[in-house]
Amino acid sequence: MCHRPRLAVTLLLLTGLLRPVNGAELSIVGTGDGIELLRALGSKFQEIAPSSSVSIPASIGSGGGVTAVGSGKSALARVARRLTDAERARGLVYIAVAKIPSALFVHPSAGISQLGSSQLASIYEGRITNWNEVGGSNQRIRVVRREEADSTLVVLRATMPGWRDLRITERSKIAVSTQEAVETVRGVEGAIGFGPYSPALELGTRVLMIDGRRSSDPDYPSSAELERVL
Repeated sequence: MCHRPRLAVTLLLLTGLLRPVNGAELSIVGTGDGIELLRALGSKFQEIAPSSSVSIPASIGSGGGVTAVGSGKSALARVARRLTDAERARGLVYIAVAKIPSALFVHPSAGISQLGSSQLASIYEGRITNWNEVGGSNQRIRVVRREEADSTLVVLRATMPGWRDLRITERSKIAVSTQEAVETVRGVEGAIGFGPYSPALELGTRVLMIDGRRSSDPDYPSSAELERVL
């Protein structure tokens, strides 16, 4: 998947915002989605404009980013959902800068590399409980989920077959951030989780193909917009 056109837009946006505050630090707060990508962009921008400083702090969620901009604590936020009517009414503006696939990933001990969308739904509903039921190892499936307002879960419910009204099993762990979801799956045998795709996911987890499609394929069924709020 080629990100270059979108990344160019991001660099231009950062350039336009930082020129008026040359020498000051710009902290871009918000979602954990795409955080590795944005930190790389921030570093690249500082090579181009060494008198400026860009900070991409740990996630406080899309809502936290919106609140920070709305209260004047931050000039710019990173979000992975659209603004509500009430947020727009406060004068906030969002700009879409990238599309990030919603990846499903497992601990390598699961012994699988792909799932059908119906199998995936059955796992999250708790109807499939062992990886050997879908051709994997004899290992209990440990489901890692996010809270209902999480942007990746919202996108999965809107786009992934069988997820719109899916009731996630109560025998699951709720991760409060993307980073926690990834670290949990990396550290727990048999675990499965979801989150925005980045190459870093390939370290310590196995990113699954869904219905024969990789997360980098143009017809992959689920992706979220990464936006800027100012």
